[in-house]
Amino acid sequence: MIELVVLDMAGTTVNEHGIVYRALEDAVTATGATVDATDLQTWMGADKTEAIAALMELGGVKADTEVVAAQFDHFRALLAERYAANPPVALPGVEDALRTLKARGIKVGLTTGFSLDVAVPILETLGWGIGEGQLLDAVVTSDEVAAGRPAPYMIHRVMEATGVQDVRAVVAGGDTVVDLLAAHHAGVQGLGVLTGALGREELEQHPHSWVLDGAKDLPSVLESALVSP
Repeated sequence: MIELVVLDMAGTTVNEHGIVYRALEDAVTATGATVDATDLQTWMGADKTEAIAALMELGGVKADTEVVAAQFDHFRALLAERYAANPPVALPGVEDALRTLKARGIKVGLTTGFSLDVAVPILETLGWGIGEGQLLDAVVTSDEVAAGRPAPYMIHRVMEATGVQDVRAVVAGGDTVVDLLAAHHAGVQGLGVLTGALGREELEQHPHSWVLDGAKDLPSVLESALVSP
């Protein structure tokens, strides 16, 4: 049986109105780099410091460590300003879905390419608590591990935090290609959702167990699927 579900935040469980896309692009183009839309999508689910460095290089600007750090600070400032004006909200049906999973004894964790100082205020805005008796059992951000997606480390860190040992008892995923690749690299069942920028055909090109319209559909899928370890 499934013991743990690990989901991405922006675009998977949280509607942040596309602000992170625009803030990331603005932080990179401020260096003089150009940003291709395909490259931006490729790096969306990744650690944002790594994404800024990669996009700068792809856009023709040397990713000096100090400049990358400065642009990451600029990115965070843009997010804070824009989220204050247009706060993130839960995607339709997602909170109910998470509560259904919890009621079945399935643990719920979130991972994100955001740093901890960006993720926590979003969760506070949503009223999503972490820990005993709360909606979430664990949250792991990209600055808490050696490398962000597509590395498997955030998923494994959630497993460690929740005491789940068998990768076959875990479902993980999100709305981007790197979400699916991280799940594949972690050895867990991969979930793609269509609440982000990518369509079914794009996600289904990569290893997955399911591609669903949204995370809201996960309880019904797990109930009907034969998902024994």
